[in-house]
Amino acid sequence: MESIGIIRPLDSLGRIVIPKEIRVMRDLNEGDHIEFFLDDEIGTLAFRKFTGSACCMCGTIDKLSYFKDYFICSNCIDQMKNNKNSESAIRPYKPIINIVRKVPKKPSLSTQHLVEKLKEVIEQYSGLKQIEYAAILGLSQPRISQLKKC
Repeated sequence: MESIGIIRPLDSLGRIVIPKEIRVMRDLNEGDHIEFFLDDEIGTLAFRKFTGSACCMCGTIDKLSYFKDYFICSNCIDQMKNNKNSESAIRPYKPIINIVRKVPKKPSLSTQHLVEKLKEVIEQYSGLKQIEYAAILGLSQPRISQLKKC
């Protein structure tokens, strides 16, 4: 797992806000249940959308089989067998997201140095979007937004 460059504070009640970019990428909506995982060996806390004990395709709870982190009912399995050439309705959940880790961070450049590099890139490639500047500098789009405010 790698860091995506977004940092959020823990509030006094132990809550964090999951950034909108991650909620959209992982199809997390208000009211969705979240499943947490903890790996003490590498110091990682992770989460994913809770799939529950229902068929991931039709939602039934009868005659379920478990296959590669998904519950699939026998009716949907039969339909997939009979329709080999058609695309299935399965929409897999995204992999677990890393939110906390104890791995030492790689050395980063100072904010002032990054601001200077961003100014150079903006002068050279004016009119690009923040996400494009982020790709050029190897940073995240939210970090570019922070640097532009400096």
